[in-house]
Amino acid sequence: MTTENRDARGGGPPGSVLRLAAYPEAELPGIEARVWPGSRFGHDPLLRPRVLVLLDGDGVVGASLTLLYKEVPCGGRVRRAAGLSGVVTRPEWCGRGLGGRLVAGARAVLEADPAVDLALFSCDRPLAAFYERAGFERLPGTVLVGGTPDEPLATDAPGFDKEVLGAFFAAGADGGADRAALSGSRVALHPGTVDRLW
Repeated sequence: MTTENRDARGGGPPGSVLRLAAYPEAELPGIEARVWPGSRFGHDPLLRPRVLVLLDGDGVVGASLTLLYKEVPCGGRVRRAAGLSGVVTRPEWCGRGLGGRLVAGARAVLEADPAVDLALFSCDRPLAAFYERAGFERLPGTVLVGGTPDEPLATDAPGFDKEVLGAFFAAGADGGADRAALSGSRVALHPGTVDRLW
């Protein structure tokens, strides 16, 4: 377990101290099912899933999410991208800001990772402002194409109401070039058949 130094009072049960911790997904079987009953646990291991959790002082999980990693085409180059998946909060702790703290913590983890050039993911349109408050930005007109080339699933598919968000971590002009290349484009994410779309 790697624990980030992000302790803060509040957000969980009264008087609790919460800390952000990162785990390889394989070390936490069932965490999504405990926090989000009825969910299917697990992600495609080719996407190198890494779970981030907020824990109280007793080790109780207050919120969790999974980071997924994949190279994506971007402006004629290949960039190292990470996406967020399965963002959940323990139901009895909802409304206390845990999800926002966890997502902001995930952004900080990704920004500090020299192996990540950018973050890129989709969410239901009504949740976009939540992710913006955590430091991600909307990418108007950008479409993520998930699934596989033979069985694509795009964020602009009929019946979907998705928004694409991102954050750009490459130094100097590279970050701006990545933003410009992805804004308003169709991005061939193609994470496979397990995690069809982030």
